[in-house]
Amino acid sequence: MTLSYPFRGSGHKADRGGKTGKSTNLPPNPLDECRDRKPAGRIRREGTGRMNEETRLARSVEAAPPSGREGEAPAAKRLNVFERYLSLWVALCMGAGIFAGKMFPAAVDTLRKLEFGKASQINIPIAVLIWLMIYPMMLKVDFTSVLGVRKRPKGLIVTLIVNWLVKPFSMALFGYLFFKHLFLPWIGPELADQYLAGTIILAAAPCTAMVFVWSYLTDGDPAYTLVQVSVNDLIMLVLFAPIVTFLVRGASSLTVPFMVLVYAVVFFIVIPLAAGVASRTWLIRTKGNEWFERFLSVLHPVTVVALLATLACIFAFQADNITARSFHILLIAVPILIQVYFNSSLTYGLMKWLKVPHSVAAPGALIGASNFFELAVATAIALYGPGSGAALATVVGVLVEVPVMLSVCSACNRTRHWFPSGAVD
Repeated sequence: MTLSYPFRGSGHKADRGGKTGKSTNLPPNPLDECRDRKPAGRIRREGTGRMNEETRLARSVEAAPPSGREGEAPAAKRLNVFERYLSLWVALCMGAGIFAGKMFPAAVDTLRKLEFGKASQINIPIAVLIWLMIYPMMLKVDFTSVLGVRKRPKGLIVTLIVNWLVKPFSMALFGYLFFKHLFLPWIGPELADQYLAGTIILAAAPCTAMVFVWSYLTDGDPAYTLVQVSVNDLIMLVLFAPIVTFLVRGASSLTVPFMVLVYAVVFFIVIPLAAGVASRTWLIRTKGNEWFERFLSVLHPVTVVALLATLACIFAFQADNITARSFHILLIAVPILIQVYFNSSLTYGLMKWLKVPHSVAAPGALIGASNFFELAVATAIALYGPGSGAALATVVGVLVEVPVMLSVCSACNRTRHWFPSGAVD
């Protein structure tokens, strides 16, 4: 035990544990331990000074612009060539698909008629391509991370409310207003129903893959973004089909073959999700995380090629629709754009009101605005055919997705200072 005395002295120095600064057979000199001690009054004065200094520092931090992860603009982040010019690639695929549809109509018609079973409406080439596209996305979904969200629930709750209680219904409202009333003289009642159905299908499928890109560009919390995507995927298994059925039947004169919709959910959500979860678990267990991350990077080009090939097929099937109704593409884009900005603003505003960190608020706003367009396109084709107006409406969603979402990313980055660095979820 080390003794302390209220006076100074000189001699051999001992530390508080009773050990000497160097080897000696002599007992520790108690004067050494007190060498640096100060009178109690001086300690109190210096302690008060330190507290005052800390208080001034805290106040200066509060008064200054937010810093760190939440306050500072993130380092410049860049998309890869495919992601940066996705709209260009979509436009090129659109051109290539239309060219193929017009120049080789017999071959395109043969591909269009390849279905899983009679009257299933699930096109085999598109189904295979979409599996190749969705499977790598589902490999990224880690459902074990969902358990940790209990500590920070507000961001997830806001995202779920907007995605499932606001977004599909607001899209039905905007679509009904524009297609059934404002644009009706130009498109007619039959196409109005088709376009309305397509936009509802588009809005009922929250974004799964591209949201990781948007989260990266806004310096989002990658773990929390993964949780938001994982929970949305689980809910989509249950709510996607009933919401689409309810809204399409209620807002249009179209019927929704419910079993076809269930087949679409099984083919394009359940099977890829189950395969992704099983593969992820097995690969990480047998190969390790590092190998698994390399495997994901190897699969990325497959996803890109499958996406572009899917779009080329869709545009080939839609060749007659697009060439005959090019003006309709602009009309379809109007309600889609409005609902994107409406839902992203609503989500972002609620996050700010609830003092959710910017790293959670920005990805949440982007999830609320963007769509799982791969699923939407596949579902529209399964329900109404690859040459339908509903399929065309979902394709327009693909066409406007990237430039619109980049504008939302830019708005989130410019308003980073709205969210204080001390915000908690």
